Amino acid sequence: MNIRILVLSFYFKPDLSAGSFRTTAFVEQLATVLPEHAEIDVLTTRPNRYHSYQAEAPGEESIGKIKVRRYKLPLHKSGMVDQSKAFVSFAWQVLRQIRGCKYDLVYATSSRLFTAFLGALCANYLKAPLYLDIRDIFVDTIKDITYRPLLMVLLPPLKFVEKYTIRSASHVNLVSRGFLKYFESRYPGKKFSIFSNGIDDEFLKIDFSFRQLLNKRNRKIVYAGNIGASQGLDHIIPEFAENLQPDWRLQIIGDGGTKVKLQEAVRNKKLVNVDFIDPIPREQLIEYYRDADVLFLHLNDREAFHKVLPSKLFEYAATGKPILAGVAGYAEQFIAEEITNAQSFKPCDASMAMMALQRLKLEYKPRDKFISQYKRRNIIDQLAENVLQVVK
Repeated sequence: MNIRILVLSFYFKPDLSAGSFRTTAFVEQLATVLPEHAEIDVLTTRPNRYHSYQAEAPGEESIGKIKVRRYKLPLHKSGMVDQSKAFVSFAWQVLRQIRGCKYDLVYATSSRLFTAFLGALCANYLKAPLYLDIRDIFVDTIKDITYRPLLMVLLPPLKFVEKYTIRSASHVNLVSRGFLKYFESRYPGKKFSIFSNGIDDEFLKIDFSFRQLLNKRNRKIVYAGNIGASQGLDHIIPEFAENLQPDWRLQIIGDGGTKVKLQEAVRNKKLVNVDFIDPIPREQLIEYYRDADVLFLHLNDREAFHKVLPSKLFEYAATGKPILAGVAGYAEQFIAEEITNAQSFKPCDASMAMMALQRLKLEYKPRDKFISQYKRRNIIDQLAENVLQVVK
């Protein structure tokens, strides 16, 4: 049986992003369950998640059933105009590539709505079923982070794009159960599944307990990830760092659209206990996790983020380190029910963050049950089998 599947993802290995890690794991697992002569064509981009992180990757690469084509994008940063130009470039190259091709399924993964929209365009052109993996509610999010005059212009076409995209799909997977009410209320009768993010093997092979043996005078709180409007670090870090005891330091690892704003706020307060580190490969990031006393997570204080379940939670939890999370809604509920030695606080509230920090037990506590339940390999295996059902 010669099955041919088209996979669209704006990010793929070796890029640094939740989408890259998830899609790479999915494609590799899908290749193991497909028949011998099946083909998977991955259309993606050259590494571009962060302007400050450069990684080499071939334009074309073949590994068994998997063929990866990475498109070069115009130079861009995190602004809306730059991101729009980058997507248009990606979409144009994809649409040219699929001309005259035949596929049995189109799989598109999207935090930005437009990769999913591109998947819908491709599927309709190819007359193939569409499987969507939705990692964010773009229309919901943009309402909370866009100025109202611009929002009035953008919202109607974005709602149309979302409706066209979701209605074009044969099946839609959601990475957060918090998304389900939004989609079910707008698209009754549509098939939805929930296969969340998970813990990659890299975090299961490391002993994170060794820091327990040290007599520490300097405590470290580590944040790793995007630094943008969705995370709202500029609304919490300056005041939080200002209130920390002298034996605490904050390490902020990553990049994004509000990093400069955050750095300026830290400088204005003359804080000397906040370190900024550019994005780094996972093997280096793990060393920062090993050396951390507390792992920090934060989402901005917006209604849209009450539905989100941050992918970072899974790798944080795998370390056994204490977790301090400024989240609300579904993520707060998930932490309370699933993750031991983790404290939530109201987003953007530095005084509540301090109280939550004091409630944490500053010790290594393995989370074997959580790890067993949320291994990426197990979740992706179920996702791949679910995708195959759509092909059949």
